[in-house]
Amino acid sequence: MGARPEAEPRGYPEAIVGRAEPIDVRRIDATSRTPGVDYLWRVRWDVTEPYEQRVVPQPRLHLAAEQGRLLVHGVTRRPFVRRLVDRGHVLGASFTPGGFHGYLRSSVGRLSDAEVPAGEVLGLDDRPYADRILAADATDDTIVAALTDYLEAVGYDPDPRAGEVAELVAAAEQDRTLVRADALAALGGISLRTLQREFATYVGIGPKWVLQRFRLLEAAAAARSGDDVDWAALAAELGFSDQAHLVRRFTEVVGTPPATYAREVGG
Repeated sequence: MGARPEAEPRGYPEAIVGRAEPIDVRRIDATSRTPGVDYLWRVRWDVTEPYEQRVVPQPRLHLAAEQGRLLVHGVTRRPFVRRLVDRGHVLGASFTPGGFHGYLRSSVGRLSDAEVPAGEVLGLDDRPYADRILAADATDDTIVAALTDYLEAVGYDPDPRAGEVAELVAAAEQDRTLVRADALAALGGISLRTLQREFATYVGIGPKWVLQRFRLLEAAAAARSGDDVDWAALAAELGFSDQAHLVRRFTEVVGTPPATYAREVGG
């Protein structure tokens, strides 16, 4: 059965900032052969001039074929920017929160804010698989098969606690009233210190950052909605101290203030 591409990556379309028309982004469903993977994503581009694609980081690790390697991208606090030139493609795996831990078999926190060749941390040379994925004539089916083969060869050790932490991340994403880490800890029935330790181990970043990032993505969704937004009221609702706090954090992450972003995306 061939890979089944879908029009939008799962999660927030706001995570991709200012996507250009020559850039084709597809989400491809993960299979039972890749436990811990939420979905695969494929990007193809054909640009006449160099183009910088900016992505708002989310609390998840990625494994992507680029520059002749499979690179592990830890959770990063900085916006993710890639310069696209000429014609090419990239394939990546987006792991569920806690999902990469089963392949790494140790704390994913050591990969935060880092890009590391997979072979250096997973113990299996990634270059032959990257060559298969990045071949000029590679199809979606062949590149998905190559990445799947690599993860299957590395092997996966499930950790029940990783799934429980993933449930807390899901709660942080879905419940906009959750704006404090101590409230998230109470929801999980654990202490704040334990929550912080487990997020570092399984997610790769602290719960305060996770909560604020999801709230910022909600602000981006509001900016894209086309509706008039009371930014002061939204800032209070999303747990920011005031409108200036929201605008400052939004600008750091997206690269432009929310009102400007709304105009740029046609909202």
